[in-house]
Amino acid sequence: MYMKKMEKLKQNVKDYQLSAGKMYMQYEVDGYSQYQNYLYKRALYGLDALSQQELATMCSKKKQRIINVYKRAQSILNVEKQKVTIQYTNKLFESLFPKSSLTKTIIECNEVDTKFKNTLTFKDLNISKNQIVTIFIAEGILPKNFLSLQEAPVNLPMLKNQSV
Repeated sequence: MYMKKMEKLKQNVKDYQLSAGKMYMQYEVDGYSQYQNYLYKRALYGLDALSQQELATMCSKKKQRIINVYKRAQSILNVEKQKVTIQYTNKLFESLFPKSSLTKTIIECNEVDTKFKNTLTFKDLNISKNQIVTIFIAEGILPKNFLSLQEAPVNLPMLKNQSV
């Protein structure tokens, strides 16, 4: 009896999979161009965003500039993540202990500690890519005209980056 039910269930699953046709994975589209995504990832991930071939042909000064931008971006994001965390904890304390003097003390203190590393993810804090882009533009990590960039400018000076 049990075996018959299992066989029937397996057949139902197989029939469903065959009748469903071709299924495709659909990825989220963010609306940024390939060049914009390249600049964003370079700022967010530093040298890890670049291919081994790019790194091999890149001069040390350009690598150092990318590292400096990456470090600055990480410290700015850390502060922003702390601000969001403070907002969430303030709301939590206000909802759970609205009349407590401890809650009032906690809410009054909104300082961030630049030495503390916030390890929460963007997903946990509900921070979107668009919000990060906005922060990067405001802080000068990404260029002011970032949203209008479609492809890499061809008139930039070369820094021993490629052998022409």
